[in-house]
Formats: sequence, structure tokens, C-alpha cells
Amino acid sequence: MEPNTLSPLMQRFILHFGEMGSRWGINRTVGQIYALLYVQAKPLNADEIAEYLSFSRSNVSMGLKELQSWRLVKLLHQPGDRREYFEPPKDIWDIFKALLEERRRREIEPTLSMLRDALLETPANPDDKHAQKRMREMYDLIELSSSWFDDVQRLSPETLSSLMKMGSKIKKLLDVKDKFRFSSDKTGSKTGKDATEEEFSESPKKE
Repeated sequence: MEPNTLSPLMQRFILHFGEMGSRWGINRTVGQIYALLYVQAKPLNADEIAEYLSFSRSNVSMGLKELQSWRLVKLLHQPGDRREYFEPPKDIWDIFKALLEERRRREIEPTLSMLRDALLETPANPDDKHAQKRMREMYDLIELSSSWFDDVQRLSPETLSSLMKMGSKIKKLLDVKDKFRFSSDKTGSKTGKDATEEEFSESPKKE
């Protein structure tokens, strides 16, 4: 392969990532710059990126600034070279978490802020009261998802990978739990905390 040229395989990946990036809130140019850095074996400077992708130097500079704000690339310096070089995080899970965090900041948090303000208002009529009830349900769901996301962000890549691989096993466990609860409800028996509290209340007190 000639210097600063891309194989058909790399070109296909970079073009596809540029198209998909626009659906994730990243414009096509930024998506292609990121995809190029992701598949390269070494960090690249802005001139090299511009040459690989046939982009203007100004477009590359703007794209790199946006990727830095997303924490999807980091800046490096090489000995004896005054130019700035860029590479993505080495761990794919760090990339995944950075994308989720940015999507939350841009999309989820503004929605939560609007819902908080709406829920603080005094409903003017029954229709508004019903609308607020529905907004509350949405707010609670998003808050629950955000809490889960915060927990995920604190996990190590190894733990997160193991947790995701356990997905089908966790689902089976929850299905069994639901069946057990349904069966207990039908028979009228008490389970969990209720059963424990009843057993304790009925046990004889020690003198």
C-alpha cells in the first residue's frame, strides 16, 4: 500500500462510519476522521488525516476539536516533532462509555431539565393534570435509566464485559423469579420480606 493511501477494506469502513455517525449526532466528516484514527496502527497528525481523507485542513481541525470535546481522541506529542498527533482511546469500552456519556449530555439531560420545570408548574385544568402524570412517568423512567448509566460508568471494562455476557442468564433468572412470584400470589403464600416479617412476629418472645 502506498503511503497515505487506504485499502478498499479501510475505505469501506470509514465511509460507512461517516454515514452512521450522522445518526448518532456526529456529522459525516467527524465520523470519518474518527474511523480513520480508529483503524490506523499509529497516531496521525492533522496533515496526514487531511491527505488520507482528501479533506481541507480547516475541516480536519474542526473535526478533531469536536472529537476531543467528546473525549473520543487524545492529543499526543512525539520526540523531535512539534506537530500534534491524535489517537482514539485504546480500550473499546472506554469509547463505548464516552459515546454514551456525550449522548446523555446532549439529549437526555435537556429533556430531564424540561420535565422538571413542567412538573413544578401547577396544573391549570384536568388535561394539564393528566399531562403532568404522563410526564412524571417519563421522568421517572429516564431517571432510572440515568442511575443505571452512572453505575455502568463506574464499572471496570472487565466487569462491564462480563456483565453484558451474562445478559441471557440474568433474563432467565428474572423469568424464574417472576414465575415464582406469580405462583405465590395465586396460592396466597407470602414470600420475601413479608414472609420473614410474619415469621418473626409469630415466633415466641424470649423471657
